[in-house]
Amino acid sequence: MSSWEECRAVERDPAKVSGAWVFANTRVPVRALFENLEDGATVDQFVEWFPGVTREQVEAVLEFAAASLELQASATSPTATSSR
Repeated sequence: MSSWEECRAVERDPAKVSGAWVFANTRVPVRALFENLEDGATVDQFVEWFPGVTREQVEAVLEFAAASLELQASATSPTATSSR
């Protein structure tokens, strides 16, 4: 499975937000994006509400999360495990 360390749009520092993954050069937790989207916010609203986070960062995080899920799904699919 992919690690968030591979996503250049985010960073993790024990001295920032208790070590949570945050958007690079901000204190905005990545978790805030998913919580806001889950509650019905749009990407444009999120970027407006969280100054410092760019649309490009949000898109990179969403693309990374989608790719991670695809990797996880293919690794646990019956065809993937039966061919090992």
